Amino acid sequence: MQLQKLIYTEENLQLINRSFLFGDAVWVSFFVRNGQLIMAEESYFFLMASMRKMRLNIPLSYTLEFFQELFQREVLDKGIQNGIIQLMAYRKQEDKPLPKSETAFYFEIEESEDILAVKGNIELDLIKEINVNANLLSNIRVHSPENIYAQIYSKENDLDDVILLNPNKKIARSIFGNLLFLQDNVIKIPKQTEGAYISPLMENFVTFIHKNKLAEIEEAEIIAFESQKAEEILRISDEKGVHSVSKIRNKTFENTRFSEMVQKWAENFI
Repeated sequence: MQLQKLIYTEENLQLINRSFLFGDAVWVSFFVRNGQLIMAEESYFFLMASMRKMRLNIPLSYTLEFFQELFQREVLDKGIQNGIIQLMAYRKQEDKPLPKSETAFYFEIEESEDILAVKGNIELDLIKEINVNANLLSNIRVHSPENIYAQIYSKENDLDDVILLNPNKKIARSIFGNLLFLQDNVIKIPKQTEGAYISPLMENFVTFIHKNKLAEIEEAEIIAFESQKAEEILRISDEKGVHSVSKIRNKTFENTRFSEMVQKWAENFI
């Protein structure tokens, strides 16, 4: 069966807009699993928080119910069973002064495998030519030239992703998501103050791990060398889903324990 890809735009779409011109936009993901919207509330509140950080005007119509009904009509009712809805909110290009510019959005979704399953193994490496910031906007998905540079670098070096450091040479995140490092019974996660993404998907997973006492969670400042000491590494991306890291340079990693945890997490939604 061929997988669907759907794109939704509001009426009166301006092709020349501030997102196109200046990257004046923010991305947030919503998640579809087994024909249902899951974690809708967490994703919605993250959308509102991200828009406030970007100082986007939030229309009164942008309620949780509005987006739930929209996704039901435009996604679920059209047969999408599993996938990640990528929603972009942006400022229109208007004659109004910048703070008063109206907000618009569009979204796209492509059917995929179960978003709560480990989709496969990926190979990473460290990139040193650039770093990412650790400020108010570093934790949300906004225009990032560093991500574009890193994506090209990874393709040229036959990598699936790269580890990005902050200016203090601590691990921030990867291009597409956050990294979780398992050693013994401790899962280390880079702090948001180090440049890690805020991720409803990862936060839901980490909360499940903590509540069920499957491992100890530690938010930490992590130096690059510690990635080589981990027994297993997981990448959780609101954009790409869940992947285990199989290799960083010459070091290979297992994926047994994280895979078991992810499977238990997925079963929790049934």
